[in-house]
Amino acid sequence: MAKVLVTGGSGKLGRAVLRDLVQHGYDVLNLDQQALPEPICPSVRIDLTNFGEVSAAILGGIDERGGPFDAVVHLAAIPAPGLAANARTITNNMSASYNVFEACRLAGIKNVVFASSETVLGLPFDTPPPYVPVDEDYFPRPESAYSLGKLLDETMAAQFCRWDPDLRMVGLRFSNVMYPEDYAAFPGFDTDPPRRKWNLWAYIDARDGAQAVRRSIQADFKGFEAFVIANADSVMSRSNMSLLAEVFPDVEQRGNIATNSTLLSIDKAKRMLGYSPQFSWRNEV
Repeated sequence: MAKVLVTGGSGKLGRAVLRDLVQHGYDVLNLDQQALPEPICPSVRIDLTNFGEVSAAILGGIDERGGPFDAVVHLAAIPAPGLAANARTITNNMSASYNVFEACRLAGIKNVVFASSETVLGLPFDTPPPYVPVDEDYFPRPESAYSLGKLLDETMAAQFCRWDPDLRMVGLRFSNVMYPEDYAAFPGFDTDPPRRKWNLWAYIDARDGAQAVRRSIQADFKGFEAFVIANADSVMSRSNMSLLAEVFPDVEQRGNIATNSTLLSIDKAKRMLGYSPQFSWRNEV
């Protein structure tokens, strides 16, 4: 049984990740400042900006919660722009990521998955994207302190992998996380397309986000890779052609864009991770 340490498992996506890993036979430990609201797995309260606490946990130095760990999943962060002062957001998130990455290096852990964000693609797209569907091929365009921090996480991960050619670090650029109870609002989006243009009408069901984490743990490449993680469809009933004509008429369209397919390309995640979204809001409302 592989032993996985997860940071931020008490959050919205984190709880789905914990459940998915436990259901698939992993031995899981959660680290978070917040208590885990349901008894999914053992959980330890920790300050991830404190390197001593983080390194002790990852090195197996917490009483009754010892390692060694086969993989670490780092999700903990201030989760969006505008929730805290910019300097606090970037200082908190960057120091937590560095502490986790460095503690994994010291512990000899070669399998690290972390939450990046769709925001590195240029959200909220007040400046239109260079083309659609957007993918990982153009250089990130952070537009907030939060997004800048995620880009710096990815840059840091790439350098950790340069130092150690046996290391794998996966940055998952998650879209807007949703639970089934959130889907009741989706039919109303059709009447106001600009309301959701900020992320090209995309979303990620938390359960599919958890699948992406598990598949990243199981991947067999080395080095750093970033992946856009979204659901296969958009939040809209209106067609992509109609939406793009109204909101982004001058943006280049590449390939065959299906009627309601995601405009955040998940082709790389499908190809390299075997990621395959299983859920859709259309089956929930």
